[in-house]
Amino acid sequence: MTNFVDEIKWDSNGLIPAIAQDAQSGRILMVAWMNREALMLTVQEKRAVYWSRSRQSLWRKGETSGNTQSVRDIRLDCDADVILLHVEQLGGIACHTGRESCFYRKLVDDRWEVTDDVLKDPKELYK
Repeated sequence: MTNFVDEIKWDSNGLIPAIAQDAQSGRILMVAWMNREALMLTVQEKRAVYWSRSRQSLWRKGETSGNTQSVRDIRLDCDADVILLHVEQLGGIACHTGRESCFYRKLVDDRWEVTDDVLKDPKELYK
């Protein structure tokens, strides 16, 4: 029997991009990376666990800030190379900048315009 992780097309570093989408609003909150262990832990814990490429280690979303992601369901795209997590964003903040979403800038007339307010100062989130 094939394990579901064996059906995934992992990149050359053993990673797959993971999109976190708010299960209620449909808003894209963030994009991160997962390795096999992160995906397995996410399935087991029903909480988003990612792989930090900069730190070269696992990180549970919200382990420092308290803004965790409770996973409602997990989907795999048609090419088997992107994961989509439908999550409940506990605390309402997904971005390390203190915003709801990491996608808070919109291209307007050849410049990036900030569209979302900071909900909480990052200095308060990451003490």
